[in-house]
Amino acid sequence: MRFYPTFFKLAFSWMDAEKAHKIGFQGIRAAHRTGAGRVLARMTAPDASLRTEALGLSFPSPFGLAAGFDKEGHGIEALTELGFGHVEVGTITGQAQPGNEKPRLFRLIEDRAVINRMGFNNDGAAAVAPRLKSARAALQKNHPDLRPIIGVNIGKTKVVDLADATEDYLVSARSLAPAADYLVVNVSSPNTPGLRLLQNVETLRPLLRAVGDAADEAAGRHVPLLVKIAPDLSNEDIEDVARLALDLKLDGIIANNTTITREGLVSGSAKVDSIGAGGLSGAPLKERSLEVLRRLKQAVGDDLVLIAVGGVESAEDVQERLEAGATLVQGYTAFLYEGPFWASRINKGLVRLRRGSCH
Repeated sequence: MRFYPTFFKLAFSWMDAEKAHKIGFQGIRAAHRTGAGRVLARMTAPDASLRTEALGLSFPSPFGLAAGFDKEGHGIEALTELGFGHVEVGTITGQAQPGNEKPRLFRLIEDRAVINRMGFNNDGAAAVAPRLKSARAALQKNHPDLRPIIGVNIGKTKVVDLADATEDYLVSARSLAPAADYLVVNVSSPNTPGLRLLQNVETLRPLLRAVGDAADEAAGRHVPLLVKIAPDLSNEDIEDVARLALDLKLDGIIANNTTITREGLVSGSAKVDSIGAGGLSGAPLKERSLEVLRRLKQAVGDDLVLIAVGGVESAEDVQERLEAGATLVQGYTAFLYEGPFWASRINKGLVRLRRGSCH
């Protein structure tokens, strides 16, 4: 019996989306602080059969939480207690910034989607780094055999000129790489002016090379480096990025970020228009994100790790993406609609699907 959708309708659906997110996240962190999370973790721990090797790391499950939920590393341990095999923190910028004006997060409930124009609101790399370090040490201590993985997603500070973007990314890379299991360069959010121009291969090449070198140097080890792309890239551009990633020997690509398109929505156009600009995430992205994943897989074969994200709601969605060439899968938007036991349900569903296919 799933009571969360009813609870969501009564408690959260009428509330400002950002406020609801804040309250929900505080609840998850409170469960961790009171010790309830540890009890919960025994019930939600992924089955041993879900262990996944990727990026030179061992993940307890192929399913993790995409960047955007925990923007500043406040709830890493708490979130892993819900069954996520990894938590990607961020997007974090070189300098602290408040993000865009509120309201900036909107739900399209009929579409099981969200539109956001948060604008990378975060405390900045220097403030987030010690939180990552302490979360990583705690996970190591509590999971001596196989701990959940911490990914860190970095982006450009809004006030920094595009011409100085590389230097700005390097500030984050140097601060955060030592405590990160893997690092993601986000050049695909639609909410930082000009950011998506960095997806252009000529601009991307020196940026990724510099970030990779700085991260490895700061951490004293190789920190797996991935780039996160937008689903709105043309197919030619997707193939160009794939070639660049192979050429630079990146570790992987995350596909995809949110989309600026508004096609095929159930929600009325008056409502959608009244929300205005922002990136759309959730169920409407399912088809395009799968298409981008298949195209990338064709281009990179087994040479890069592909992390699929976009429209992932169920164990079947996760399995479909794994079969289409992803090694890891992330979700976020459905978490808001499905509630705290979502990751655990997906893990159990994956085990069931795999057992079913063995018979």
